[in-house]
Amino acid sequence: MSSLSSRAVLWRALLALAVVALSVWITLTTPPRLGLDLRGGTRIVLETRDTPSVRADAAATDRALEVLRKRVDGLGVAEPSLARSGERRIVVELPGLRDPRQAAEVIGRTAQLTLHAVTGPAEGPAGPAADGKRVLADPDAPGRFLALAAPALTGEGVEEAEATLDTTTGRGWTVDLSFRDRAADTWARLTGDAACAAPGDPARRVAIVLDDRIVSAPAMQSGVPCGAGIGGGSAQITGGFSGQEARDLAALVQGGALPVPVTTVEQSTVGPTLGADAIRASALAAVIGLACTGVFVIVVYRLLGLLATLSLLLYGLISYAAVVALGATLTLPGLAGFVLAVGIAVDANVLVFERAREEYAALGRPAAARDPRRPVSTAFGKVWSAVADSNVTTLLAAGLLFTFASGPVKGFGVTLAIGVVASMLTAMVITRLFAEWTLRLPAVRRRPAIIGIAGLGRLRTRLNRRVPRLMAQRRRWLIGCAALLMVALSGIGVRGLELGVEFTGGRVVQYAAERPVDADTARAAVVGAGFSDAVVQTTGDESVSVRTRETGDDEQREIREALTGVAGPVAVERDDLIGPSLGGELRTHALIALGLAVAAQLLYLTVRFRWTYAAATVAAMTQDVLLVVGLFAWLGKPVDSVFLAALLTVVGYSVNDSVVVLDRLRELRRRGVGIPLPDLADRAVAQTLPRTVNTGMGALFVLVALAALGGDSLTDFSVAVLAGVVFGMASTVFTAMPLAVTLESRHPAPAPQATAAQRQRAGSGRDRSGAVV
Repeated sequence: MSSLSSRAVLWRALLALAVVALSVWITLTTPPRLGLDLRGGTRIVLETRDTPSVRADAAATDRALEVLRKRVDGLGVAEPSLARSGERRIVVELPGLRDPRQAAEVIGRTAQLTLHAVTGPAEGPAGPAADGKRVLADPDAPGRFLALAAPALTGEGVEEAEATLDTTTGRGWTVDLSFRDRAADTWARLTGDAACAAPGDPARRVAIVLDDRIVSAPAMQSGVPCGAGIGGGSAQITGGFSGQEARDLAALVQGGALPVPVTTVEQSTVGPTLGADAIRASALAAVIGLACTGVFVIVVYRLLGLLATLSLLLYGLISYAAVVALGATLTLPGLAGFVLAVGIAVDANVLVFERAREEYAALGRPAAARDPRRPVSTAFGKVWSAVADSNVTTLLAAGLLFTFASGPVKGFGVTLAIGVVASMLTAMVITRLFAEWTLRLPAVRRRPAIIGIAGLGRLRTRLNRRVPRLMAQRRRWLIGCAALLMVALSGIGVRGLELGVEFTGGRVVQYAAERPVDADTARAAVVGAGFSDAVVQTTGDESVSVRTRETGDDEQREIREALTGVAGPVAVERDDLIGPSLGGELRTHALIALGLAVAAQLLYLTVRFRWTYAAATVAAMTQDVLLVVGLFAWLGKPVDSVFLAALLTVVGYSVNDSVVVLDRLRELRRRGVGIPLPDLADRAVAQTLPRTVNTGMGALFVLVALAALGGDSLTDFSVAVLAGVVFGMASTVFTAMPLAVTLESRHPAPAPQATAAQRQRAGSGRDRSGAVV
């Protein structure tokens, strides 16, 4: 092995060791943040109030709810639940919050931010100002008051507010503001006018006021020119804040001002929406599914499969540590998606191993048997483009979901990005490192059969003997897919979508029981009464909350009777109608984020491939999504946040699968000049089909286990992703490839000139190993 190669192995080893060691340390020292469904948390009920100018009706309460959602995100509480109850109440559920009183105080403040010119000193709050303007206390000098001009800027001009620790000047914690375009110009004029005042004159200050209280009144430094002001559109709020005070203030400013004031009318601790039995069942399903995936990979790829399984375990460790380190909230759907990502993460390993089998066969058995490291090393190099392209498209989607979406969609973007990066690291660095170390052993090199690459496999061998002529019937496949899509869309039109409580709102009833009851028992009783989609929580030792779609008195009587059977006579403590926790603004942001993600993927694939390939990939992905939605419409299953997470998982899987096959087609076109495009497409499908099947099987083991053992909470999630995986495997072959060939035939790219060797291979259609070119 060359010195350059040795240095590369050393750097990979050091990188892997550092990442694994850091992940172990984070896992052992940092507790996870669990969501409401796993841990419970704090419930705060707020009530909006009228002002002289605004009535606190349902519309004003909805606007206040969206402001509160931004504030809660700024507090660092991921996966919160917010919903309107009645016309004036807002129910806020914050998972695992340690200081609910502080949260109630922060999110309930009006938070009207204004910036003023200081016109001069004032005698006091009761005395007249020099120019008749507002008089407020100066925080820098107790007992001193400042007269302020009318507001020059409001919080609406602030684009971003961030709490930072200023270690350079020793000011401690501050809140840095950045202004929008017009507001930035106004800020420059405001500070420019203040800079014209003499040093020591209060008019040289600019007052930053929050809810009629000056929180900061900085004076212009001597270097600020008169009339020019401070450019760059940024400002800094100082005031001797602690770290938490600075973060709270940044959250208030970032979220904006409430359209109407709110007061806290109730605050309580709630239990998890899922009981211990459901959590244990889901954990057992995850273990069984992942164990089956590992056994399958080892059976198919032998020693390399064993190494890949070890890498997958490290993938799980690294991903979990990253989620914990970032402070993301773990919910049961999130954990299910995390476990599923471990199953799908086998994809990059399967790509490498299948390519290593091809390279081994191309070398010929005597040459390959002498040093099996060569085909494995070549395989890692050749699959890099496919791995990079498929993962970059997913990272683009994750980044846009995080940037433009909110609530659970934003959290899914974070988890997705972590999974993608960890998958690439473990497959292309750690698995490769394990393989290089293991294949150095003479005992291993003498036994190529145990390595797992000595044979092409039964499916690949059969496909090499007779390549399926699928593209000759591409029009028929496209018509069949279109017909299937129409069936799915007709389900949406005929039966409609059964939107969950999070989208439609409903009714929440809190019962006081005669004796204590745990969440598992209460939930089983309510589900047994026919309310399978109900959300059941314990809000105390003898109190149960049941959230359902809007129901009548007869249905509520059935629920009460069911609870009476397990907890003794129950009495209604509170009965409220609630609005959707996934409000209209959140849905709009989610749709915008998805649209931008698809557009970004289309642009990237156009640059990396051609617009024809990009259009085929996006069309296949859109088809998969609509088929899953149509299936749920026909089955009458609820569409909720869990289904939304499943749908986003399907999007990532579908694009990943199509990109891998199209990448192989691009490679074959470079080598097989002169061969008709439909024939090359058939060969691309044949060569990547074993990878598609093996990757799909790895995901299916996990999904089937979750569907069978994960309980009601994960059944719908598993069914949605299971259908998406099957549809994705089929759409790559029967939609993406036929559409790409059709578009390429109508809009061909300039063909490169064939070399003599390529023309000779084109005539035979095979290389010296007998494998399809």
